[in-house]
Amino acid sequence: MQRRKVVIIGSGPAAYTAAIYAARSNLAPLLYEGFFSGVPGGQLMTTTEVENYPGFPEGVKGPELMQKFRKQAERFDATILTEDVRSVDLKRYPFLVKGSETEVETEALIVATGASAKRLDIPGTREGEFWQKGVTACAICDAAAPIFRDKDLYVIGGGDTAMEEALFLTKYGKRVFIVHRRDAFRATKLLAERVLHHPKIEVIWNHVLLKAEGDEVLRRIVLKNVQTEQEMMREAAGLFFAIGHRPNTSFLTGQLELYESGYIKVKPGTTFASVEGVFAAGDVQDPFYRQAVTAAGSGCMAAMDAEKWLSAKE
Repeated sequence: MQRRKVVIIGSGPAAYTAAIYAARSNLAPLLYEGFFSGVPGGQLMTTTEVENYPGFPEGVKGPELMQKFRKQAERFDATILTEDVRSVDLKRYPFLVKGSETEVETEALIVATGASAKRLDIPGTREGEFWQKGVTACAICDAAAPIFRDKDLYVIGGGDTAMEEALFLTKYGKRVFIVHRRDAFRATKLLAERVLHHPKIEVIWNHVLLKAEGDEVLRRIVLKNVQTEQEMMREAAGLFFAIGHRPNTSFLTGQLELYESGYIKVKPGTTFASVEGVFAAGDVQDPFYRQAVTAAGSGCMAAMDAEKWLSAKE
């Protein structure tokens, strides 16, 4: 069985950045980027245009950006395995990482498995339909795209995420509609009041989304009143799911301390997780920002924290 100084689990900005920094520190990192567990490259692999990542004034396609990250990690001799991690054993040291095909011992472990946006399984919103063609789960990432400007936009949800997304969308959309299945928000009172008093936001209470329709892009949605069962069709240029995110931590099987929401707890201002020698970076430990640039920054932090921790052990 091979042994490594650093193993990184995940892909996307956090994982690849951690690999770049760890490789440049001569730690010869091994990165499991996944296969069946998710698209290697993370959420950006399903994002068409990324216009808020520094260094790309004309914007860049999500898959292209992730390919550049990956190539840079390989340039500095990081080893990348396109296979899933089945389990980790953090109760022994060195830690044991079991992949779908390999097993590796590691002195330090960086978890950068990200978080998956929750979506409803609704006709028209799935991969290959109108996903990223008017349907998305991140207003901050996508709202500035031309297809959404001065158009009617719809947000699905009733919590803080939905309120924040709707308020952000008012900068770009003509009108913003929040579709909520109940007659009251679950969001904090302050956010809910801001939404209810905003002149560009209208709430469609007691309705659920039935389907999304269009041609090359989203054109309309169908809603149903949960009380009367009556359906209605609305023109829509954008549909934003805002029902939260699910951190990808199931493979940890309770070996790290998590928040109730499932995100990994880290020591404030660092990437140190609850088990010494384990570090967490990117969206798997960040329920607030969830941006490519912040994920990349925390990937850098994790590699530097790991390098310093390993040096102190020698």
